[in-house]
Amino acid sequence: MSTFITILIVIAVYVLLRGLRVVKEYERGVILTLGKYAGTREPGLTWIFVLFGIQEMIVVDIRVNGTDIPQQEVITKDNVPVGINAVVYFHVLDASKAVLKIRSYHSAIIQYAQAALRDVIGKVELDTLLSEREKIAEEMKKDVDTTTTEWGINVTDIRIQDIELPADMKRVMAKQAESERERRAIVIQSQGEFEAAEQLAQAAGRLSATPGGLALRTLETIEKINPDPSKTVIFALPIEFMQGIQSLTDYFKEKK
Repeated sequence: MSTFITILIVIAVYVLLRGLRVVKEYERGVILTLGKYAGTREPGLTWIFVLFGIQEMIVVDIRVNGTDIPQQEVITKDNVPVGINAVVYFHVLDASKAVLKIRSYHSAIIQYAQAALRDVIGKVELDTLLSEREKIAEEMKKDVDTTTTEWGINVTDIRIQDIELPADMKRVMAKQAESERERRAIVIQSQGEFEAAEQLAQAAGRLSATPGGLALRTLETIEKINPDPSKTVIFALPIEFMQGIQSLTDYFKEKK
């Protein structure tokens, strides 16, 4: 009798030790009893009845996971073929749904994100795609998240990484960018010349209002043009210059 009790104790200890499981903080354990959902275990030490396969626990990682969407060629609304790849970030909200409602939620999310990428990009033109990348990614996220919520998955973000344009399109855009830079340079140069002309006009007006001002300015210019005293430069001076000299002379006489 004691031998039988010992055997029972050994079996009980064996079953007890075999059924011990540890669920980590970032995990959830989905319990199936005879193939039927029986609950979800929280982090910590837990136990399941493993004898004869009566119970099993499927561990689900609930941390945020980032998965690449492979590059694929998509036709935009204005019929431009572009190569696009992206990355989708998601995590499990409901471990039981992620196990019971979808066979492999990881691959399913990738495939669904690929379909959403083709669908959304096909509705926008190339200029919109290049200038509103974040807005398009947000639209993709809403589309994917609507379906994945039913699987117990929350899509936190989708990022469009690279947009590869055809070679001829790159050349056209490069020429367009160069033309735009040249246009801006001409505009800036024209603005500078306009401002310089305004400054010269103001200076000429002030010199004209000053007695002999233009005459003095002319003399300074002549001096700068001919720094070499061994050379002789002959100027045909207008009558206004002589009048300016006379005005300057009269001004100094009055000062005396």
